[in-house]
Amino acid sequence: MIESQHDKDALAKAAALAIEVALADAIKARGAASLVATGGRSPGPVYDRLSVAGLDWPLVVVTLSDERNVGEDQSDSNARLVRTRLLKGPAATACFLPLWPAPDPAALQTLIPFDVVMLGMGEDGHIASLLPGDPGLEDALTTADLLRDVPAGLGRPPLARITLTLTAILSARAIFLLIAGETKREVIERVLAGEDLPVGRLIAQAGDRLRIFWTPGD
Repeated sequence: MIESQHDKDALAKAAALAIEVALADAIKARGAASLVATGGRSPGPVYDRLSVAGLDWPLVVVTLSDERNVGEDQSDSNARLVRTRLLKGPAATACFLPLWPAPDPAALQTLIPFDVVMLGMGEDGHIASLLPGDPGLEDALTTADLLRDVPAGLGRPPLARITLTLTAILSARAIFLLIAGETKREVIERVLAGEDLPVGRLIAQAGDRLRIFWTPGD
């Protein structure tokens, strides 16, 4: 279940290659591809590698797993991370569908099922902005809708957010979860032992569509 990489560079290389192959296969099979990108620390080096991948980028639509409700000029913006680290060079010709301030549910619906979803995970077991402590979490984990708002006061930073629901994430043909450090590995072991956290719901339902890349270095 967990694919161990010896350091962050190896993780970025392995994840970028796997995502590139999945997107290329989607383009070959269906003439287009969709990538759900994510925020956090682990994805940046993956995006750097993907940005120079030899894909037919005009056929790729990129959207986000979740977004903080801030402008793209703010450092907390996931869209800013994606624009500066992924959508550059050859990848600048991809189409980008942001989630904030005005998500387009109809446009998002056309991407279902996603070809690739890329996720990180917090030490509390959250994925996207499916955050423990959110009064609406169970709804976001079970609804058939694609998007949910998340109130301020949760997560780090404690900003209001918008997130894909678990149903939207599980629509994907391939899901890549990137984690680093012993603490996060222990979270995976806990949910495999039965603890109920958002990442555990993902693992339980995604089956062999999910690949987990882990490195011991934080």
